Amino acid sequence: MDRRGECNRAVVVYVAEFDQGVKLGRRPGADRDAKKLHRTLSKLGFKVELHKDLSSDEIYQLFVKESRRPVKDCFLAVLSSHGEEGCVFGADGKPVWLSRIYRCLDNDCMEKKAKLFLIQACRGHELDDGVEVDSVSDTRESSFVQHLSVPVDTAVMFATAPGYGAFMHPLGSVFLRTFCTLLEEKGNRNLELTRLMTRLSHSVAYTFQAKGRGLEGKKEMPCLLTRLTREVFPFAEPGKDGGAAGLSATSLVGSENARKRTPSIS
Repeated sequence: MDRRGECNRAVVVYVAEFDQGVKLGRRPGADRDAKKLHRTLSKLGFKVELHKDLSSDEIYQLFVKESRRPVKDCFLAVLSSHGEEGCVFGADGKPVWLSRIYRCLDNDCMEKKAKLFLIQACRGHELDDGVEVDSVSDTRESSFVQHLSVPVDTAVMFATAPGYGAFMHPLGSVFLRTFCTLLEEKGNRNLELTRLMTRLSHSVAYTFQAKGRGLEGKKEMPCLLTRLTREVFPFAEPGKDGGAAGLSATSLVGSENARKRTPSIS
């Protein structure tokens, strides 16, 4: 926390049990995920707030309020629930559209702040066999609109690719557990955000394999969407050895340090 009283903030919104009458299953691992996130992020200087079993309207209201609160360098939001492409579900079973959540943070208060979303939710009903393919034919309009709604200086890390399911275990989700495990290793804390997310993708994709009837051998592949305009180090320890030493969470790397890249169009 700096002398103005501002600090990096994290908001964890999760649904463990849906309202009576909602035909969505319990998520017994969600509480474990939330506690682990709180413990891990608090040690890294984040002020962490947990919000459990909110309705869709309450989630929208929460993010409107959070978007107006001061933050030092980085705002981290975790959304954990059942979901479909473009939305997660509140405890009342109603959809919470991610594009609307993103737009809440597109304001003057959050301008020039690094914003990171972690989305632990299914994006469809397909199961990943871990087989490489040449292309994906299911390009939905909702995905395109969702991407356009992400503000500048924001990264969104999904637990899984569009159209696929994300796994939840009573001990917690592989996606959020792996995220916390990486941050508990000092060598990862000083990584630039996109490098850290690449390690997260690699760890989940290559070390996780589902078990159980109908799920044996199924995989999960996280997916990163970014509109960052700078290299950010949200979990770095200032002054410690490492690539982030002396840099704030939103330090713009000078031209003398930036790696040269040849422009290309794919």
